[in-house]
Amino acid sequence: MRINCIIIDDEPLARKGLKEYIADVDFLQLVGEFDNPVKAMDMLAKEEVQLLFLDIQMPKITGLDFFKTLKHAPPVIFTTAFPQYAIEGFELNALDYLVKPVSFERFLKAAMRAKEFYEVRQKNIAETPHGTAAAEYFFIKADNRLVKISYDEILFAEALQNYVVIQTSEKKYITYLTFRSVEEYLPSDKFIKTHKSYIVSAARVDSIEGNDIRIGQHHIPISRNLKDEVMEKLVNGKFLRR
Repeated sequence: MRINCIIIDDEPLARKGLKEYIADVDFLQLVGEFDNPVKAMDMLAKEEVQLLFLDIQMPKITGLDFFKTLKHAPPVIFTTAFPQYAIEGFELNALDYLVKPVSFERFLKAAMRAKEFYEVRQKNIAETPHGTAAAEYFFIKADNRLVKISYDEILFAEALQNYVVIQTSEKKYITYLTFRSVEEYLPSDKFIKTHKSYIVSAARVDSIEGNDIRIGQHHIPISRNLKDEVMEKLVNGKFLRR
């Protein structure tokens, strides 16, 4: 497996350091480097970029704001000298967040996370034969093994910093993935995003009160900006009136 990656950073020394680290990791392939985000837009639109090393503090536009503009953004690892941006970075479902100066050990940990992301994705694709309907399950890595999760088992998924909690009817799994990667495999006809950190199984919802969804003993929030969409998907056409 080779992961095509690009670097966007306005600091020459930072780009040089990342290039050297990438060259030392056999499953990473550097396909481009840029000193500002605008120059990278053409490559991101036309080439198969699978991983983005993106600086945050740059002139004219921050890496965070640039990433928000991308319609089909690849998985991202943010790099910055300012740790206070970490929370916002993870809210954008970043694979990881590296604080400069970055040691090779820390870089390798982030790279391995990207590798694991694509290994799980390939496993899930392989389990769905070409030309057939989507599988009724997917795999995650938890407890040092690949665990098969059936859609019908899931109550909800919750983002937890750089992990995701998948709560099933029997067990809670904590997996080292991005929230976005889990969201990709949950079919939209069965699961609803209620909050930036929560996705629920529509069939498992017991009740709704205000901005609170009840699934068994669990309380799941509904964010104000998603309220109308959530109610439309959950209730529309299914609400019995007198």
